[in-house]
Amino acid sequence: MPRVTDAVRTPDELLESLPEFPFGSSVREWDGLRLAHLDEGDGPPVLFFHGEPTWSFLWRKVIPPVRDAGFRCIAPDLPGFGRSDKPLDLDWYSYDRHTAAIAPLLEELDVRDATVVVHDWGGPIGLRLAVEHPERIARMVILDTGLFTGHQKMSEAWIAFRDFVQRTDDLPVGMLVRRACKRDPGDEVTAAYDAPYPNPESKAGARAFPLMLPTSPEMPGAQAGQRVLEALRGDERPKLVLWADSDPVLTPETGERFAAALGTEVHHVIADASHFLQEDSGPEIGRLIADWLGSAP
Repeated sequence: MPRVTDAVRTPDELLESLPEFPFGSSVREWDGLRLAHLDEGDGPPVLFFHGEPTWSFLWRKVIPPVRDAGFRCIAPDLPGFGRSDKPLDLDWYSYDRHTAAIAPLLEELDVRDATVVVHDWGGPIGLRLAVEHPERIARMVILDTGLFTGHQKMSEAWIAFRDFVQRTDDLPVGMLVRRACKRDPGDEVTAAYDAPYPNPESKAGARAFPLMLPTSPEMPGAQAGQRVLEALRGDERPKLVLWADSDPVLTPETGERFAAALGTEVHHVIADASHFLQEDSGPEIGRLIADWLGSAP
C-alpha cells in the first residue's frame, strides 16, 4: 500500500470552541497519516462510525447518555474527515483502504466485547469490521445505512446528490448536512461541519465517498460488500436498528428491507428525523442505545 505524502492537516485552531463539543482528541499514525479519534468514559467499549460528509462531531449528542451509563465511547474520524489528515487524491479513497485504516484501532486500544454504532458510510466500514473481527465486536447498532453490493437500487435523491458532488470541487459540506436534517441545526453547527476543511483541496474525501459507492457488482468494493452482507445474514450477535422516519435517501422502507436482510427488524423509528438523525434526535438515540446495552445479557 503506498504511503501518503500529499495530505492536508487541519490546523487545530479551526476545531476549537465548537458548539456542544467539549471532547478532547487522541491521535495515532497509520500509513503516514495522523488519524484522530475521541475516547470518552470507562467501561465496555462502544465504537461510533460516522459517514459522509460528517466526522465525530456528529456523535456529540449521542455519546453523553452512553458514556454516563458506564461505557467507553470511541469515535474515530475517518481519513479525509474531521481532525484526521486528508489525502488530496480522490483515487486514494476506497472501501478497502478505509476499513484497513480503522482496523488497527481495535488492536491498538485492545477493544474487546465491543459494540459498533454505524451510520451512513460508517455502516459498510463498521459492519465489515464486525465480520472480520468477531473476536472483538459483540453487538451492532445500525442507523440509516446499508451495504453496497452493486445490486442495491439507489434513489433519485441519491443520484442527484452524487451528480452534484461530481461536478462541485468546493463542496458545501455544512450545507449538505444542514439540508439533510429535519430541524435546522443553525449556523454554528453548520460551520462546525465546514471547519475541518480549510480549502477546497481538503474536501477530496467528502467528494470521493459518493463517487466510490458501487452501483454495479463489477465496481470496486461491491464484492466486499456482498461478502459482508452474506456473512451477516446468519449472524446471531445482538443488533439494534434505529431508523429516521423522514430520510429521503435511505427511506424507512429501505431500513425495513435492510434490517430483514440482516435477519432482524427496525426496532425504533425516530420521529421527526431525517438522514442526520443524530442532529435531530441525538439525546434520544443515546438513551435508546444506553438502555439497550444496559439490558443486554
